[in-house]
Amino acid sequence: MSSSAQFPDEQSWEGEFRRQEDVFREWVTADGSSGYQAECGRYHLYVSWACPWAHLVIIARQLKGLETVISMSALDPIRDNRGWAFRDGDGYSSDPINGFEFLSHAYRVTDSGYDSRVTVPVLWDRVSNRIVSNSDDDIMRMFDREFGQFSNHPMILYPENLSNEIDALNDTIYVNVNDGVYRAGFATSQSVYESAVNQLFQTLDILEDRLATQRYLFGAHIVETDWRLFVTLIRFDSVYYGHFKCNIRRIIDYPNLFGYLKDLYQVGGIAETVRFDHIKRHYYMTHGDINPTRIVPVGPCQDLHAAHGRDLLG
Repeated sequence: MSSSAQFPDEQSWEGEFRRQEDVFREWVTADGSSGYQAECGRYHLYVSWACPWAHLVIIARQLKGLETVISMSALDPIRDNRGWAFRDGDGYSSDPINGFEFLSHAYRVTDSGYDSRVTVPVLWDRVSNRIVSNSDDDIMRMFDREFGQFSNHPMILYPENLSNEIDALNDTIYVNVNDGVYRAGFATSQSVYESAVNQLFQTLDILEDRLATQRYLFGAHIVETDWRLFVTLIRFDSVYYGHFKCNIRRIIDYPNLFGYLKDLYQVGGIAETVRFDHIKRHYYMTHGDINPTRIVPVGPCQDLHAAHGRDLLG
């Protein structure tokens, strides 16, 4: 017996969720050689506070000090069959750039034949009036590399000397953790669910051991991989543990991972990018096949401001 799929076009006959590829993959460059030059005020970021992929680029924009360079607006966390919508509310608003009612309008302005699922984040170019990219990976790298002349902070999220190691660990974390929670939560067969959830916790166990002797995933300095893991960890106990049935253990049950989560949460400016109200309302009220009552849980209680002790590690 199998249940209905959350996104039927992205579900295999075996019951496995197979996420669609990002379709807009153009690039902003510092010198403009790509046709899109890094400029102050030219680009706008459409996001959802609820979405982990959008959260990743929100964090990159914050860490690089690009808030006055790249404008940003958030969508309503409640997504219905019409997709992501612009509405006025707490932390989200109508579209200040184009007056779009739905984010799908931006997709169809860019490609009139687009008929796949509409996703966030979206980097919009005000000059050409089109989407540059809907890839969180690419947008984060653009913010890190191409907007350097505008950045208020010298940190490098993707240091070249670690690029091969970062890419390898990124792939593992993406497949087994970031997308792994979705492959568990959106599975429509028992065997597919169990395979995904077992891979997820095997990887979390490995990461717990890795963080036993070093403060961050690559030692004493934070790189982009840490933030890729963070956006899933911060949602785990409040959403993925119960809603997606990833309930072998909570993150609070992992001493190193939970300390690491608190450490990253307490980095300057990061806590303000975490909106648990948006996160919980999005998942519990949007996925009607998984949570038909659409009741949003009150908990869990987590003290993310508590001492983490990670600064004692190298």
